[in-house]
Amino acid sequence: MAITPVALERALTSAPDHTAAKDLHQQVMRLFGKQNLLKGKASARIEGTTVAWAVMDPHPAQVVRADGTVVGHMTSLGDDGLQVLVKTVPNFSEFQYQIVAGGATRVGGMVHVENYEYTADSKRKKDVPQGRLEKFTWKDSRIFPDTVRDVTVYIPQQYQPDSEACLMVWQDGSRHVDPNGSMRVSVVFDNLIHQKEMPVTIGVFVDPGRQPNQKAGEKAKNRSFEYDGLGDAYARFLLEEILPEVQKRQKVKFRQQPEAWAIAGGSSGGICAFTAAWERPQKFHKVLSWVGTFVDIRGGNAYPYLVRITEKKPIRVYLLDGTNDLDNKFGNWPIANRMMEASLKYMKYDYRMDWTECFHGSKGMAPALPDALRWLWRDVK
Repeated sequence: MAITPVALERALTSAPDHTAAKDLHQQVMRLFGKQNLLKGKASARIEGTTVAWAVMDPHPAQVVRADGTVVGHMTSLGDDGLQVLVKTVPNFSEFQYQIVAGGATRVGGMVHVENYEYTADSKRKKDVPQGRLEKFTWKDSRIFPDTVRDVTVYIPQQYQPDSEACLMVWQDGSRHVDPNGSMRVSVVFDNLIHQKEMPVTIGVFVDPGRQPNQKAGEKAKNRSFEYDGLGDAYARFLLEEILPEVQKRQKVKFRQQPEAWAIAGGSSGGICAFTAAWERPQKFHKVLSWVGTFVDIRGGNAYPYLVRITEKKPIRVYLLDGTNDLDNKFGNWPIANRMMEASLKYMKYDYRMDWTECFHGSKGMAPALPDALRWLWRDVK
């Protein structure tokens, strides 16, 4: 079994005997991969805020930041050139590094540290009923032709056949519903529904469209077209194609009041969620968006201004972003989300904006999800 960076840091604090040193050597080889080490391609391993580096080289090695700052000198493990360094760094650190030995760079890479602790509501509990997950593939879209995508449906154990349930749609669905993934939506739903802190809700987790020649797991080529564009195409796709198919296949019914419908997503999926509610507020009342792409990709930077000049719509909006979010040629994500926050406030929307130090991605949203869902569903039984 491979050692973890934290365990490796502990092991290096004492001088192991010959047998322990040999075992440690083997565990490090497994952690970084023997072939990666031999080819000089072993990247840093990160656990929490602990970072481990390794290299195979006969010369003494050190880890150096791109600005020339020495992170530390590496420790030799055996006589074959294996050397390691383990350091605990501040949370939300991001820096380029090089491993230098014999006056030459042997390995280079990037360290990206972003660590959050989950609350109990994101962890599986023995006494909580588990909903089931049903999956199907959708290939027959008229609105987004020549695409194929997976759809996963979460059905809580509390759902009674022939009854009606609330609905929550998720973009980039497969990775968010995974109980072992970073977001763990199915686990959070189980816990909050059991605790009656959100209503009985069916989750529909929709992946972006892949082209027919793409393999499962490849980055979906239709994602930006579907998610980042303004207009009602994606809302119609859900209302006319996916949601009727879910009801037909799973024999479920959705409550028809707008207050019973929510939609969620991150990054491009976040602006997509807002667009669906903006275009169809009589259907989607609740929006959950994190690190939303309200920048100049397919016109999304218009929203802060559109919100101000358009009659207020009956929607509730939760936003989350981080001070370490993206800043590139398309715009600055934190500034764009600040502008959305200001516009929603100006128009007196029912909204909430949570700020963290997160980078772009879902790590910042994951531990905040239970509280965000409580806020969104606070007045629906």
